[in-house]
Amino acid sequence: MTSENHDERLRWAVHDERTLYDNKWVRLVQVDVVAPNGDRWWHHVVRLGHVAVTVVVDDVDRVLMLWRHRFATEEWGWELPGGIVEAGEAAATAAVRETVEETGWKPREPLERLSAYQPMPGMVDTPHEVFLARGADKIGEPQDAEEASVIDWIPLTDVPDLLTRGKILGSGSLIGLLLTLTKQQRG
Repeated sequence: MTSENHDERLRWAVHDERTLYDNKWVRLVQVDVVAPNGDRWWHHVVRLGHVAVTVVVDDVDRVLMLWRHRFATEEWGWELPGGIVEAGEAAATAAVRETVEETGWKPREPLERLSAYQPMPGMVDTPHEVFLARGADKIGEPQDAEEASVIDWIPLTDVPDLLTRGKILGSGSLIGLLLTLTKQQRG
């Protein structure tokens, strides 16, 4: 393990922040920073919402996934269900809500928190949390037909090949699936 001691001389100093653009999905700000070498400038930061993602694994080691098109990157691929945590909502609650909305399947609780991370901490602030659910119950149809063109249970044994071929989209899906595979290998 690496040391978690901090050399405070390497800390960046933040003096001010101003908003350049803001809506319910994205906020672009400039932050007045001083780097450890003493240089000072306005640095751009994109602030996005807190995201919760769910890995739902059934009793035959299949994972609930969505096949979707992402216009921003012009890609098709598999993703785990997930989305933005609402104000005042617990991340685990959002993980369940988003899974139900996107797939019609309700994850069995309690959820296990696998990870919390920032996918691009140098310029983007968007806290992510990934949860594992052991099983789910079909309670209805997806609430938004545009979320996915296919909702399916994919064998966990297929995931390494999908990862290698670049067919898994998004850091939440990647991290959640890799941690789940690691847990499975460790027993």
